[in-house]
Amino acid sequence: MPDDQTPQPVTVTLEAGPAGAGSIDDFELFYARRALDRFRTLLGRQGLLDLLAEGIAEGNAFLRESARTSDGAFKGGTTVLAAKGLTSDEFLTWMDKAFAGDERALLAAHPEHYVMGTDEIGARVVENIGAHVADFYMGGWGTDALAWAKDADELLPESEFPRKMSSNLFLADGTVVGRALIQFGDTADGFTANLTVYVPRTCPDEVLDHHLRHYAVEFRNWIVAAAAARA
Repeated sequence: MPDDQTPQPVTVTLEAGPAGAGSIDDFELFYARRALDRFRTLLGRQGLLDLLAEGIAEGNAFLRESARTSDGAFKGGTTVLAAKGLTSDEFLTWMDKAFAGDERALLAAHPEHYVMGTDEIGARVVENIGAHVADFYMGGWGTDALAWAKDADELLPESEFPRKMSSNLFLADGTVVGRALIQFGDTADGFTANLTVYVPRTCPDEVLDHHLRHYAVEFRNWIVAAAAARA
């Protein structure tokens, strides 16, 4: 090959073999999820917390410092999902039940979910915030917890998005390190979800962008799980 020619990319396609539909990427995703579920189950909640302890300490320190240098200021972004074949009420009914005690369903929605449950402080979440593993709490989650968000540009009209929920995200020491505002409204064939997250203003932009991707993955999978449960 002449030196000035760029080599063609290598591609591999599945021509025959397994029964049923699906690409090689689909197969890999299935096996990756199955392996992850096996390790989560074997380790258990405390095993995961012990394994991640050092990373959690570093991640929480990063968020605490970001909150300090931001002096109470936040920046936000929104992921918008369109779902078909399911109403917002059907989805939120499933989600309320899952958050009431089905930790396995909550963890399954994202590879970087490690703990979702409650303890003496409140609703606890251990997951990635950007590249950092964080151990934080959600406070005041619900339709009556919108006081801080009432003037947010992202707050949508009540008539169009009747379901709104918000929460402060805070560390065990009370430091507020983020905020969430999620809003749902029905469409002719399903519903739209507007998923907004706020992070401390001094966080790198990639932290915010990664959480917008995180939203897309976890809520897509929760919506699919809700539809499967209804069926």
